[in-house]
Amino acid sequence: MREIQLIEVKSELGAGTRGASMGVDAIKTAALDFGSRFFKQYPSVEVPNENHLLFESSGSPYAKRISGVLTVCERVADEVHKTFDLKKFPVILAGDHSSAIGTMAGIHKAYPKKRLGVIWVDAHADIHSPYTSTSGNLHGMSISASLDEDNLTQKVNQPDQETLNYWFQLKNVGAIAPKIVSRDLVYIGARDIEPPELYLLNKKKIKNISVSSFRKLGVERVLTDVMSYLDQCDMIYVSFDVDCMDPSISRGTGTPVQNGFTEREIGNLIARLCGYPKICCFEIVEVNPTLDTENLMAENAFEILVRAINALTND
Repeated sequence: MREIQLIEVKSELGAGTRGASMGVDAIKTAALDFGSRFFKQYPSVEVPNENHLLFESSGSPYAKRISGVLTVCERVADEVHKTFDLKKFPVILAGDHSSAIGTMAGIHKAYPKKRLGVIWVDAHADIHSPYTSTSGNLHGMSISASLDEDNLTQKVNQPDQETLNYWFQLKNVGAIAPKIVSRDLVYIGARDIEPPELYLLNKKKIKNISVSSFRKLGVERVLTDVMSYLDQCDMIYVSFDVDCMDPSISRGTGTPVQNGFTEREIGNLIARLCGYPKICCFEIVEVNPTLDTENLMAENAFEILVRAINALTND
């Protein structure tokens, strides 16, 4: 039975819309509304954030607030590493998705010789770099940083040297680059994919299971397919961005995309995934209660979190 360690990352430096740093507390509020003792039952540690930088210049337009994101990711990596050293299972509740760079670095710091598979449940591919991003938001660069991928053939920006120095450091958090290889990456639900990203997905033949394919095949066949595809991996990390769900459920996330999953579909998927023994880390990101007057997204996220924990602990 796995011993759970909650890791809270209340950072939103990598997002373009403000408010994701409050997502963790919104999930806690949802737990209170449900009368749950969940956050008394499981130990939690909070990673210090750098959100004060939101009141300063964003710096490079191609990699906004990258120095702060680097600092947060280094702290996340250390905390994840420490959790594994304590023989505990890290469950990460984070603001924006850029912190996942630190999550993957922390897993590799703990298990440098193990092959890491990634299941990225997200409406977005997050495989931009400072050379290709039109927004400069680092939550859209988590996968490229972890792949050590610049995608220079699709270059549209000319970042300054200071930005490139930070980008190099971000790709090398944990003193390991790359953290993953494209063959060991699976997207589920990615549908808002920009041309430079699509170029990489096609070039590297990265697996992406669409919402329509998921519904056609059903959760059991999808799981069998994904786990067979990642069979060569020693460990598998599941990162769940709530924007993979349809905005009709809730607009409580910064970058909602139409034609997404229902809460029930994602709940079933996550619960089944977390039952597999190779799963080494689970993460929920991008709940933004400032966009959600009734806290519906946080309530959905909390219910999915509980199902995940129950699967992880076989409760």
